[in-house]
Formats: sequence, C-alpha cells, structure tokens
Amino acid sequence: MADSWATSRPSGGGDLHLDLALSTGPGARRPRAALLAALRDAVRTGRLAPGTRLPSSRSLAADLGLARNTVAGAYAELVAEGWLSARQGSGTRVAERAAPAPPSRPRERRTGPGRAHRTESGRAATHRTGQRRGGGHPAGETHQERARAALAERRRQRPVHDLRTGAPDVSAFPRSAWLTSARRALTAAPAHAFSHGDLRGTAELRRALADYLARARGVRADPERIVVCAGFAQGVSLLSRVVAGTVAVEEYGLFFHRELLQVRGAPTRPLPVDARGARTQALDTDPGFADAEAVLLTPAHQYPLGVPLHPDRRAAVVDWARRGGGLVLEDDYDGEFRYDRHPVGALQGLDPERVVHLGTASKALAPALRLAWMVLPDHLVDDVLAAKTPAEWAVGSLDQLTLADFLERGAYDRHVRAMRQRYRARRDRLVEALAARVPEARATGIAAGLHAVLALPPGVGEERALRALERAGVGLDPLTGFRHPAAPGTSAAPPSLVVGYGSPAEHAYGAALEALCTTLASLRPGAEVHPA
Repeated sequence: MADSWATSRPSGGGDLHLDLALSTGPGARRPRAALLAALRDAVRTGRLAPGTRLPSSRSLAADLGLARNTVAGAYAELVAEGWLSARQGSGTRVAERAAPAPPSRPRERRTGPGRAHRTESGRAATHRTGQRRGGGHPAGETHQERARAALAERRRQRPVHDLRTGAPDVSAFPRSAWLTSARRALTAAPAHAFSHGDLRGTAELRRALADYLARARGVRADPERIVVCAGFAQGVSLLSRVVAGTVAVEEYGLFFHRELLQVRGAPTRPLPVDARGARTQALDTDPGFADAEAVLLTPAHQYPLGVPLHPDRRAAVVDWARRGGGLVLEDDYDGEFRYDRHPVGALQGLDPERVVHLGTASKALAPALRLAWMVLPDHLVDDVLAAKTPAEWAVGSLDQLTLADFLERGAYDRHVRAMRQRYRARRDRLVEALAARVPEARATGIAAGLHAVLALPPGVGEERALRALERAGVGLDPLTGFRHPAAPGTSAAPPSLVVGYGSPAEHAYGAALEALCTTLASLRPGAEVHPA
C-alpha cells in the first residue's frame, strides 16, 4: 500500500489524502482503477463529505504522479456513477447525496483488553508513589539535565534573532480572513453559544474538524469523539489522568510533554530513535517497556530529528497496542508542512480504537489561539471529559465558531498552502547559506516542518557554539536539550543545533540567517572568534 497525497493548487480544493494500492506484477491494480477505488472508498466512508470540492485534474495528477487523462477519466466515470458532480465554474465536488456512513458504535465505555485506565483514586495513588518511577532524574545532575535547564532558561529570553523552534511566523497571521470568519461566526452564533458550552467543544467546530482531518490527514474522525482543548498541553495533561502506568516517549522530544505526563503521575521511559523514527519494536523486545500502557509519538515528523516513522514501525506500534490493549498518543507535529516528500497519513487511520490523534492550530495559525483537539477512541471520551477540572471546562466558544467557519470556507487550506510555500523558501535559503558559508555544517530533517537539525562543524561543541551565538544575539536550541534525561549512554548524534526558520518575521529572517552563518563560520578551525 502506498500512501499518496493530493495537494490542490490555489485554483480549487484543499489537501486530499488518498491511499492508492499500486503494485507491480501479475494482477496489479492499474492507476485508474486504484484512483477510482480510493475515491469511492473516501466518499462511501464519509471521509469526503457531500459538497467537498476536489482538486483539479491537473493538480491531482501532478501530486499523485499520474497522467492528467487518467485523473480526468476517473472523475468523469465517478460523475456518471453519481459519486461526484461537475458544474462549469464550480469544479468537481462530491455529489450532494447521503454517502453510506460508517456503522455507529454503541456508546458503552470500555477499557479494552488487558489494560486498566486510571480511576480517581488510582490517579491520586500514582501521583504520590509513581511520580519518579522509570523517568525520574538520576541523583546527580547530568549533562542532559543541565542542557535541559539551560534550554528552559533560553526559552524565557527574547533574542534579537529568534531561531528557536516551536513557533510559526505570527506576523503572517491571516488577520483579514480571520476577522471575516469572526464576524460571520458572531452573526450566526445561536444564543447558547454565549453560555456554558459542551465540554467536548462546539458541535460546529467538531464537525468542521472531522471533515478536515478526514480529508487532509486521513483521520477516521467522528465529531462525537473529538474533544477541543485549550492548547495541546491541556490535551496531554488530560490524557495523563486517564492512562494508567508508564508512558513510552521518544528519546528526543519536548521536555514539557514529559513533565506534563510525569507531574500527573504518568512516569515516562525513553524509546530509542534513529533514521527511521522511533524504534517501536522495542516495546515488544525490551523488558524495560513491559509496564508501558501507552506511547507518545510524533510519527509524521519526529520532533526534533525530523524523520517520518517508517511504515513497518507504524504497523508494529499499532499491532503492539492491539495485542495488549495499549494506547498510541499521536502528536501530529508539523503534519501540514512538507516540501520534498509525500506526507505520511495519520497513524490514527490504522486503528481509531487504539490511537489518540492530537492536533493544534498553533503552527498553522498562531499559538495565541489556544485551540487544539483530540480524536479519541470511543471508550476514552467520557473518561477524558470526567478528568476535566472546572478551570478546564471552558474553551472560548466564539473562537471555536470562528475556526469552524475558517475551515469550512477553505480559508484554512489557503493559508496553509501560502505558508507552506513561504517556509519552503526559508528552508531553501538556510540550506543555500550554510552550503556557501559553512559547508562543514550539515542540515538534516528538512523535508518537512519548520526547523532543521544542524550538525556542527568538526571540533565545535554545542556549548561553545551556543555561547558564541548568544553573544551575536541569536537564539536557538541545542539538540542535547531535547534528549530524555533517562536515555541510556551517550547520544549517537553529533553535536548539533536545532534551527527554527518559522519564527522570524519575513523582514527579519535575512539578518537572522546572516548572524547565524557569520558566527558559525567564525568557529571553524583556524578562524578567530570575535566577541559581539
């Protein structure tokens, strides 16, 4: 099975995820047959809702690597069959008829075989007795802990040239389009939108998210299973209260995710990461993970190393969860920003009952919106809602309604397309500048996302580079600061920096790039470091 994606051009439609079962040899499915089957399946299952506009035949053909006539012929056949409709000036859309919906599941709550999710008393007991188990810090302060503390301190600073990761270019926030949606949402908002709302989030946003995630990310999303959160951190915090036992996390990742889990009594244990992503087979082969009840992964774009999770490992982790009743927590980090590869579909699409899909508007729009979401297995919805404290009940209804309108009228797709082009251009400028000025430094993890991992020139350590960059007013992060404090041995990765190219405003990016390259060039053997 090959994961293929269609990314529409500005002329119409949005991102479209299709699985084309293309193979070779006798009995192989031809491209047109594969495309027909994939489109019928997407409409039949409701992943492509009635009225959804599809990419033009030219755009879809270019993105899937097919002949335009193949796509045009498939569209025409599906129009004739009644699956699609075509109208001059309106493009090709899913026909306005009821597609057979996936069978609904009973609403009884279950924990799944072999695993017990935490009760209120269990949460308290684990918080008291298990907070440091498996993921606690060693008695003495390690180099990794010092690096992590330094990373936290740098995060509180405001450098002149901000190349830190985790933030988009907020100066590019689509103010006019967002204001249009806000006005539309406020005008149409029912009276109950101004009162205490559904703990899951507004029905309008959950429906819009279900349609978008199904179409663009391959998520099998039922609005009843979506819970809107006040930011990604709240989602992780809620999950930590209902998942019993140890949570396996990637060896490299965001330290505050680990802290959120651990402070709620869910100890973490590091899962090794290599060029194929997290080594998920270790969940079965390493006795250290025998008590793991869940695993937190960034399969679309491992953070911060930037590699996608290999298909074999995707299958392995879902199989692990099925066999033992475990949970996979999928952080869809940077899933919408890719440049040189077909993006990986959501892991949740492989098994919605064993995978929790977490997403956020922080990278595509702005962190200040504080809007994130979880697509939950059916048996977890009530537990997650019950775990909310009164302080967590409210997520601004008007912002939710605004985002729903923003998604439904295609403004979100258009903004993501525009930012994808902008970030790709910045990535290219970074790579070209390094090649010209500091060829010994090697950038990796650059096929997607908003950052690159920069291996430093031979003989240059992270601390030395950071001190020099700080003097030059450049703020960025060392790779060491992302490593789990309980990871065994020393890192196999060379001394590296994590360079975020998404954060600076467009007018400031050139100066930041110049300061970075000038400073790194001064650290090469034989070059003299000139203090700023």
